[in-house]
Amino acid sequence: MKVDDILRLLRQEYGERVWKAGQEPVFVLVQTVLSQNTSDANSHRAFESLLAAFADWESVAAADTEAVAKAIRQGGLADIKAGRIQYMLRQIEERRGSLDLSFLKGLPLPDARSWLRSLPGVGPKTASCVLLFSLGMPALPVDTHVFRVAGRLGLIDSKATPEKAHNMLEAMVPSHDVYAFHLYLIEHGRRVCKAQRPRCSVCVLLSLCPSGLEAQARPPGTVA
Repeated sequence: MKVDDILRLLRQEYGERVWKAGQEPVFVLVQTVLSQNTSDANSHRAFESLLAAFADWESVAAADTEAVAKAIRQGGLADIKAGRIQYMLRQIEERRGSLDLSFLKGLPLPDARSWLRSLPGVGPKTASCVLLFSLGMPALPVDTHVFRVAGRLGLIDSKATPEKAHNMLEAMVPSHDVYAFHLYLIEHGRRVCKAQRPRCSVCVLLSLCPSGLEAQARPPGTVA
């Protein structure tokens, strides 16, 4: 019931969130790799630069690594990410004969996730992003915002690892609400439930939040 209440309150606060068909899986896979350890703006610029520099993903896979790194330099950690992206693309080509990952849609969710995670450098968040945003499968990516907000709300154990958090949250969020839940927690984390100074006094989830209620009960000027 707590998840239902969270969804209801955040829907009232931020509006409806409905999944729409996104880019092909390999696009989302590369975008997610580029988003690691950088801002959304930088990763977007790096992705657009990569698309402009190469005709297709097969060209990226076959290119000199330095050329790929040059194209994504704005995204940070370019040398590491370039090698990782190329290795992933080559592995997909070797295993599937092409870079088409649409076959994942026909697999049970655990199998689709397992296949993606068998690729080098693909963790639970990256796999879930591909499955959710590209294929509309109920995989719940747990980024820093989702992890923080869910922890403060008491949905996950404070000692849970991000990987364990994926399993815990997917088990409690109805499959048809996974997309909205993910987006709501990210938006709420950015606007209200901030890492350093959460705005508990204006939070629509305060009555459901053990962390927020505890913070509000402390005398002004005290530190947890």
